[in-house]
Amino acid sequence: MEKFKTITPRKRIALVAHDNKKDDLISWVQENAAELVKHELIATGTTGKMIESTLGIPVRRVLSGPLGGDQQLGAMIATGDIDLMIFFWDPMEAQPHDSDVKALLRLGVAWNIPMASCRATADFIISSPYMQQEYLAVVPDYGGYLSRNIQK
Repeated sequence: MEKFKTITPRKRIALVAHDNKKDDLISWVQENAAELVKHELIATGTTGKMIESTLGIPVRRVLSGPLGGDQQLGAMIATGDIDLMIFFWDPMEAQPHDSDVKALLRLGVAWNIPMASCRATADFIISSPYMQQEYLAVVPDYGGYLSRNIQK
């Protein structure tokens, strides 16, 4: 039996960027400011500070990625506290916390949240009609794990 979760019209959006991609993300944020300000924004350390400055609205900030922010976001995905993630990661440079990045991306897929790892996919997500409306997302059960271990 499939389980579902409702993603409301006001999304909880995680915004993350590696150092070499921060300017690209900030440019994308500026271009999509009118839509982004309608949602709750969550970001890792420096990226969150840059987004706050760009949009002039509060951004919920977690730690910097290498200091545990990626893991904090992963936990928020697992508990249903993030609805979608925009993560501009750098495919050309190894990160000292690659294992954390991989775990974060794995959790996004495991919990079936929309994720963009580049500008083109972020554009598709932000322009989707689902950004303006409720969306019923399938929540994978992984062989009964949820029904046995999570009380909601």
